[in-house]
Amino acid sequence: MKNSKITALLLLCVMAFFSCNPDDGGSTSGPDDNTFTQNFGAITNRDFIGQVVDADNQPIQGVTIKIGSSTTLTDVNGVFVINNASVYQKFAYITAKKSGYIDGSRSLVPTTGKNNVKIMMIPFAAQATIQSGEASEVSIYSGTKVKFDGAFQDENGADYTGAVEVAMFHLTPTDGNISQLMPGMLYAQTENNQEAILETFGMINVELRGSGGQKLNIKSGHTAEITLRIDDTQLATAPNTIPLWHFDEVKGYWKQDGIATKIGNKYVGEVSHFSWWNCDAFTEMVRLTVTIVDSNGNEISNAGVGLIANGNTWPVIGYTTGDGQVSGLIPANQTLTLNVYSTYYTCNADNIIYTTTIGPFSTDTVLPDVVVALSSSTLSTTVEGNLLKCNGSNVTNGYVLLSRYGTYSFSPVTNGAFSFNELYCNNDTEFKLKGVDVENLQETDSISYNFVSPITSVGNLQACTAIDEFISYQIDNDPTIFILLGLNGSANQGGIPAGMSVNGYSNNMGIYIWGNTALPGTYTTDVFQIEGNGVGYIGPDTPNTIQFNLNQFGAIGEYIDMTFNGTFQGENNVTHTLTGTVHVKRDN
Repeated sequence: MKNSKITALLLLCVMAFFSCNPDDGGSTSGPDDNTFTQNFGAITNRDFIGQVVDADNQPIQGVTIKIGSSTTLTDVNGVFVINNASVYQKFAYITAKKSGYIDGSRSLVPTTGKNNVKIMMIPFAAQATIQSGEASEVSIYSGTKVKFDGAFQDENGADYTGAVEVAMFHLTPTDGNISQLMPGMLYAQTENNQEAILETFGMINVELRGSGGQKLNIKSGHTAEITLRIDDTQLATAPNTIPLWHFDEVKGYWKQDGIATKIGNKYVGEVSHFSWWNCDAFTEMVRLTVTIVDSNGNEISNAGVGLIANGNTWPVIGYTTGDGQVSGLIPANQTLTLNVYSTYYTCNADNIIYTTTIGPFSTDTVLPDVVVALSSSTLSTTVEGNLLKCNGSNVTNGYVLLSRYGTYSFSPVTNGAFSFNELYCNNDTEFKLKGVDVENLQETDSISYNFVSPITSVGNLQACTAIDEFISYQIDNDPTIFILLGLNGSANQGGIPAGMSVNGYSNNMGIYIWGNTALPGTYTTDVFQIEGNGVGYIGPDTPNTIQFNLNQFGAIGEYIDMTFNGTFQGENNVTHTLTGTVHVKRDN
């Protein structure tokens, strides 16, 4: 397997967050979401860290990340951190949204450590423009195509007339980026309300936009015909008929919905709406939890764990947490190949540092620790040190970031102390650290170091460089929340003066403020609105006395300065006080 493909495959079945929503069906027979979610276990809290990138693996800043009611934005490195997210024990769902891109998502089986996520977003690029009221056909290079009857509606169910932009994306099973591009994971609800794991024979995403950029769909009661080219590697084994599945963008899993028929080297079927559609065989599944340790018993974080079944050439992979653990869904009653991959470096041709055969498993299983024997070329180390305030005392509210090759690990600071367990190659030892004192708005420079086995002691880091951008806010008499990362100020369409959020390790709070003017002055929620952790959404319909004082809206590169204060009515009609300060550079 080529090294570039291994890197691209590092997240399929076990990487994302859960969004808790009420059942949208309510039927008592056939598929029922309320009954189905009983498979997920009890509600619990879990920690997550992730990165969102584009098709060239470049980070995307300002992506809205949501998990239940928790929302944050990716920072300049495309990174987000959310701790104590409310998810199910066996299922978590995260969504990623940004204008100009097709919505991304990831689902996973969360573990007790910090769950690692990577999402690759597809830009919205129309292949064709068609007209409502006219039958039409849109195809792409692979021969995959869609036939429309000309009837469309908007997101509110109203009939749409006019031009329709059509963007299509065909994701094949052999695509090197399938694990990052696909939505959710290959986990599904059958038409009999059973759990299933899928073996894909190809997926298609179709996005429809109206002349005003609004999302469209097929008109209720109408259908479209989809034709998916079967990958050459699967043509000989592709069944004559195969179930169709659509991805439920609210629930975070696939749902069985129709049949596709094999005609030549393509599958043809009818669909009633568009999101993602998938041609898949399916089988029973179990949940598997794996912990990876080195020969000294140290948990290995950020390693890729791949499980290959049924002769597939690509593995189902997840990243290990800081506790060395990863959990995911696998086919039941099958023998699997388990590979452990290095994620940051190349110590050998295929990046596989350990391989073994496991299974078959008929029930959910927690494997004994998988011990990766170290070698002269593949080594492990514990990076440890202390983060100090400018006055020399220990940082109590902060984090340290470790970076290599544009990929990041985070360590919380506990009374100043931090540590990372890392694998590395003996000929590639360089890494960088940056520490942040969240409480005092101070940070270190990005400092270069080299790994040493078994302990890389970096001593004391001192956060003494003033942070020149921040948002702070306080609810009632609770501790003040400082937002230091992922800050963005803009004058977007509609005059939005600031669209900002933060990924901060110790509090992981985010806030978003927007309005319809960029002129300095004092305003109410008729003009400005706010959404964030702890405050929820405060708008014109929320009982509140919040005033926004926009003191300065500078040119690009200069500051947006704002304060806000007042009261608002939160959950259970409880009234809270809110005060805050914005000091953020304008980006556009």
